[in-house]
Amino acid sequence: MAIVEADRGHEKPQPQTAPLIVHVVRQFLPNRGGLEDVVANLSRQTVRRGYRVRVVTLNSLFTAPEDKLPARENIDGIEVVRIPWSGSSRYPLAPAVFRHLGDADLVHVHAIDFFFDALAWGRLLHGKPMIVTTHGGFFHTRKYAAIKKIWFRTLTRASAMAYQRVVCCSASDLKQFSEIVPGSMLIENGADIGKFADSAARRAQRRIVTIGRFSVNKRLDHLLDAMAVLKSRNGEWHLDIVGAESDLNREDVEGAIESRHLSGSVTLHVSPDNGAIRRIIAEASLFVSASEYEGFGLVALEAMSAGLLPVLNANDAFVTLAGRHPVIRLADFTKAEAAATAIETGYEALQRAPDAVRSELLGATRGYSWDIVAGRYIDLYQSLDIAAGQD
Repeated sequence: MAIVEADRGHEKPQPQTAPLIVHVVRQFLPNRGGLEDVVANLSRQTVRRGYRVRVVTLNSLFTAPEDKLPARENIDGIEVVRIPWSGSSRYPLAPAVFRHLGDADLVHVHAIDFFFDALAWGRLLHGKPMIVTTHGGFFHTRKYAAIKKIWFRTLTRASAMAYQRVVCCSASDLKQFSEIVPGSMLIENGADIGKFADSAARRAQRRIVTIGRFSVNKRLDHLLDAMAVLKSRNGEWHLDIVGAESDLNREDVEGAIESRHLSGSVTLHVSPDNGAIRRIIAEASLFVSASEYEGFGLVALEAMSAGLLPVLNANDAFVTLAGRHPVIRLADFTKAEAAATAIETGYEALQRAPDAVRSELLGATRGYSWDIVAGRYIDLYQSLDIAAGQD
């Protein structure tokens, strides 16, 4: 999970003659997560480049569906429109999306879900040019894997034909989507590298941070198993779990901690703000993720920008990231002893050469700044005859 804070009304409104990009995404601010972070940062950068931006999203968070959010809001110069929905959070149904596309110059859909399919099959109703960013597709867990593959190769393939471009945000997405859309292109996600910049502890500490939604696929159980091994080897180890409730709630995670007798060695932080997260990071040296699936690995990059050394489960996205940045450590978190040893080895590397490791971590993240990534999207928008923004 990447944390985004909504600072309202800081951007100068764009003239009504400026081209309008409409982003369609199932969850947005005030929710916190990787998808929300990408859309928010891209939208802010697009506004700064002279475009008008509207985000159409659902009117409640999946974690609190009964609490309705304002139907309209302005966040950082971004027009936010929230619409009613029904059904499952896995495939929320929200046909009111069609009411908010009439003045769009381009519709940018995020993720492969109801919006992706509905806007594709309803393109004769709205008639707008569209692109989609994949955000990992819908293979976040192995559950229903056979059905997902059939869906992907049939309905997803057919829906993708309605889009001018299918944009993949990771090499693993590109490999997958190129099988059904040969013209798929790669624009990797940006990272907010200024948010926690250079804030990790200066001296090596046996303190670990993990950041992410409390989702089953993040495999906090595996991470806690590794933490139990670490504690048995050295009682100084401490883990801070930072995130928002999702498939798992606070009670689920607390129960997992207590069942392993880790209450004194693990601290749970539910939905802290960025200032609080920065203070947590300031006492830590390592970032760890046992996640079995990631669309890109955004949170690992944000951790690296803080100076935290990542020790990551060897899923496809993290393997790709580590191949590009050798400073990243990989481990098999299904094996608690081996994962604990990998964490200890990372700590020892920091002890030996703290300044060199930190310099490598910070240098590795510079190419992921949102200024650079947004420029790639603007180039794409303009290649589709979307008029350039007004300076």
